[in-house]
Amino acid sequence: MGSTAAISGIPASQADGAEQARTLAVRARRMKQRRYMFDLIAASYLADAALLQIYVFAETIPQIVVPAYIGCGFAIVVASIALSEVGFHDRFKDHYLVLPTTLLNLALVMGFSLWAPQVAFLFICSLFIIFSFVPLRATARQSVICWTAMTGMLMVLFISTDTPLAMPHGSLLERLATMLVLVLTVGRCMYIGMYSSALRESLYKRGLQLREAYQRIEEFAELDELTGSYNRRCIMRMLDDEIARADRSAAPLSLALIDLDWFKRINDSFGHPTGDEVLRTFAITIFANIRSFDRFGRYGGEEFLLLLPNTSRDEAHKMLDRLREIVEELDWTAFSPGMRVTLSAGVTAMAPNETAEAVLARADRALYAAKEDGRNKIATT
Repeated sequence: MGSTAAISGIPASQADGAEQARTLAVRARRMKQRRYMFDLIAASYLADAALLQIYVFAETIPQIVVPAYIGCGFAIVVASIALSEVGFHDRFKDHYLVLPTTLLNLALVMGFSLWAPQVAFLFICSLFIIFSFVPLRATARQSVICWTAMTGMLMVLFISTDTPLAMPHGSLLERLATMLVLVLTVGRCMYIGMYSSALRESLYKRGLQLREAYQRIEEFAELDELTGSYNRRCIMRMLDDEIARADRSAAPLSLALIDLDWFKRINDSFGHPTGDEVLRTFAITIFANIRSFDRFGRYGGEEFLLLLPNTSRDEAHKMLDRLREIVEELDWTAFSPGMRVTLSAGVTAMAPNETAEAVLARADRALYAAKEDGRNKIATT
């Protein structure tokens, strides 16, 4: 970490602090999500306890079942919250501990189904709620394990024992409670489904934001920070691409090396901030007056490279002379009284099977000739 930070120009201590801050932010977000999940589970236990209390009023089960059930359920929830708050979950790759949490809830359902088979219907309906939660965070492997555990539990309930598992419906109150079990089970499953949909929507939007961020990063990596034109690495790659395309299609390709005349004097006389504004204005002016398929990039310092696909050398010379006149006629005195900015350019066209180095060397010689001829000129070779 320290060496990487040093290479990138960021102090190691600052980079480490930023990394720790990101880690803490991620853990805090996970903890908040877990807390919400545990709150939903606790609310589900409360709903089941309320339904069990109705069965108590109907004299279907003894009163002891209700506090026992809510006590066991809340013990699981409270323990989970406590472990989450101290960061225990973050030690594992699965920071929701889906598997142990699900298995504990399955064991609870199985235990109470055997203890209070008169209302086994309620506990078995809880399976639908449990397995609505599982897909939210479980991997495929964890889902298979949970499903296998549930299958084993049901085999014990339905095959290995002869305990009658009832769906209470003897009295009006029992039928009311059983109806509420179905209604609330479906309602909770629907709510979890909507929560799952909201999570997917959130992830989708986050994915779009990440793609947009990566796109911006790629754009910034290709652009010169000061002028907004392509940087040297990018414009050189584009030159190679255009050469390859011109060779394939036998289409003409011209290019120009452009230099701002006496730019060092501008920096010395008016200051570097003004010089930077001159470079920006120059780049914007060029962009506004070239074709959509032309490519313009900063070659280095005050030198720029302009690629002109499908353009002959004579056409390129006319285009550069027009750009020269546009730049010369701009009101540069807006930056500072007495300021005048002109350009010189060397224009050349690709020859068959010519390398980028060779054509750039010819363009550079033409640029030198334009400067020797008094600047504010376009030379062609």
